[in-house]
Amino acid sequence: MSESRPVQPIIGEAPAFLAMLEHVSRAAPLSKPVLVVGERGTGKELIASRLHFLSDRWENVLVKVNCATLTESILESELFGHEAGAFTDARKTHIGHFERADEGTMVLDELATTSLRMQEKILRVAEYGEIQRVGGSDTIHVDVRIVGSTNADLRALAASGHFREDLLDRLAFDVITVPPLRERIEDILPLAYAFAINMTSELKRPLFPGFGPRASSSLLRQDWPGNVRELKNAVERSVYRSTDPEEVIKAIAFDPFDSPYVPVAPKGQATPQGVQIKRSPLLPTDLTERLRDTERDLLRAALEKSRFNQRLAAKLLNLTYDQLRGKLRKYDISCRPDNDARK
Repeated sequence: MSESRPVQPIIGEAPAFLAMLEHVSRAAPLSKPVLVVGERGTGKELIASRLHFLSDRWENVLVKVNCATLTESILESELFGHEAGAFTDARKTHIGHFERADEGTMVLDELATTSLRMQEKILRVAEYGEIQRVGGSDTIHVDVRIVGSTNADLRALAASGHFREDLLDRLAFDVITVPPLRERIEDILPLAYAFAINMTSELKRPLFPGFGPRASSSLLRQDWPGNVRELKNAVERSVYRSTDPEEVIKAIAFDPFDSPYVPVAPKGQATPQGVQIKRSPLLPTDLTERLRDTERDLLRAALEKSRFNQRLAAKLLNLTYDQLRGKLRKYDISCRPDNDARK
């Protein structure tokens, strides 16, 4: 659990990200519940904080609770409080987070992990602004804006009976979806530089020398299933591992487990998710034609991933802008999505 602290700066200029921030700005002034959804590592906590600090409640308390880290009994006591003698070791009255967040905002992170019983109690707060402390009988009225945060599909959970449909209906007055990093390719390098500069400062080095062309290209080519959190870890790891603080970062340490001595799974054991199995190419083949096909496919993929921004596409392929233009002319590939000759 954490309380109000200055909101962290948000970096991003990708169209999908800017549209999401505009959505936040429209929703923030209301006191209605909001759900913030998105893949792991996308920065949902920052968006929840932004909803609070852009609202009329910004001077009041912001309380954040990670529902997944507490058992049901402890979560109930933390959220709703308890009376003295309510259970063993309850020697005095405990004021819960909902009471302390009165006239402020309560962020319930990992909301999907809560039990149906707990969801019923949260619904009562959202619907009527009423709570009862554990072991108490008095009804306490609170004015709390609830922001739920999750990477789960709440509609699927509700359909399967694992999440209360009435609570989902109440909390989903509006839903803000944080786009994954793979849809924010324009933001990857600015974010990487920000993380690198912060790590450089933490290491007490005088300056960050930058990323080399190959390192920049590899950052753009990565799919980032762990999103901004994964990018941050990879960049900080690469900076701290660099032995010459004045030399540009030439390679990104994506995988902290990467080693020729890493233990391998016993024969017959399932391959871990994300581990790729190398397959032998089909032979015989026409190498020249295969290489041409591969080059065409990579050019088209880079254009599509960069939304036909040719300078970004060149970085994705570790090419100069002129080299990319030459290859597009060579294969008669159009720079517009609806006009590719595809020869």
